[in-house]
Amino acid sequence: MIKYLGSKRTLVSTLTGVVHRLPDVRRVCDLFTGTTRVAQGFKTAGYHVRTNDVATYAHVFALAYIEADARALDLAKLGRILGELDALPGVRGYYTETFAEQARYFHPKNGARIDAVRDAIEGLDLTRHERAILLTALIEAADRVDSTTGLQMAYLKQWAPRAHNDLALRLPDLLPGTGEAFCEDAAAFVRRGGTETVDLTYLDPPYNQHSYFGNYHVWESLVRHDRPETYGIARKRLDTNDHRSVFNSKPKSRDAFAAVVTGIQSRYLLVSFNNEGYLSETDLLTILGGKGYVAQRSVDSKRYVGAQIGIYNPAGDKVGKVSHLRNKEHLFLVGPNRQEIEHALGVESLNRAQSSLAFG
Repeated sequence: MIKYLGSKRTLVSTLTGVVHRLPDVRRVCDLFTGTTRVAQGFKTAGYHVRTNDVATYAHVFALAYIEADARALDLAKLGRILGELDALPGVRGYYTETFAEQARYFHPKNGARIDAVRDAIEGLDLTRHERAILLTALIEAADRVDSTTGLQMAYLKQWAPRAHNDLALRLPDLLPGTGEAFCEDAAAFVRRGGTETVDLTYLDPPYNQHSYFGNYHVWESLVRHDRPETYGIARKRLDTNDHRSVFNSKPKSRDAFAAVVTGIQSRYLLVSFNNEGYLSETDLLTILGGKGYVAQRSVDSKRYVGAQIGIYNPAGDKVGKVSHLRNKEHLFLVGPNRQEIEHALGVESLNRAQSSLAFG
């Protein structure tokens, strides 16, 4: 999977373990699915997974990894097509000019390969799942040879060593099982009953000023293939500011989160929220408390990959120092039964241990 801000890769086993300990959960909704890391964990664990995300590139990932059932795919056909695409010579076009010359996300040789492969995919007669799988393979191949710290707001001043490698397409690790993929605003999805037939809804909303549309505008343009006008050193889409989420606004994020939570119709809610977010633990507990009993625990985790590498300005110069390398990820589980919730989240044993320390 690609490098991604806020990725819950290290939390997947914890989250699936929580859901596994709840009774009668068979259908799960991942409301802000991103790259589908958590949704893949749920699908691998045997749940029917419904995903939603407003980003077009996230929808493509979800079609490939969640909605597509590996058992029903012609994997030999997909492998053959990927081999043919991988053999194409580079052609200088929009992606080379915009993201390898005007900007330096990719070495020009790989920018030309991206152009050739993307144009070729558009001309193929494919099912929507086959198309999503090929686009996913292209994005993941491009991510392996990019020259960024994981965000597309800047690129390194000197080429990253991996940028000199040749773009190489691989068949994604597709999963057996069932799922559904939607591409809608989360609030609208909930209002129209998107969580009505699931047992648990997982929420990992944007939590601060970082816009996923802006941070991953290259993937958005690559999937849409609309060759938009761009601006600035980062060559962002002109429509970037039109797609800022209310969750990226400190004054609006609380009401936005409350509206989504209020509309959710599943029996259980599972929420992960970073301690760098706009909402406090008190805010979250207050909002979630309106849906049932709330249990909470915190998990220590690494910050996203860009923070591990360092802070760079849009020109690719390293600026400032990283203040910290680890975060607290707050987990909240909500449901009608206190005993079930505490057991599933693993706080029952923690509470007992704390009590024996207090009175021992």
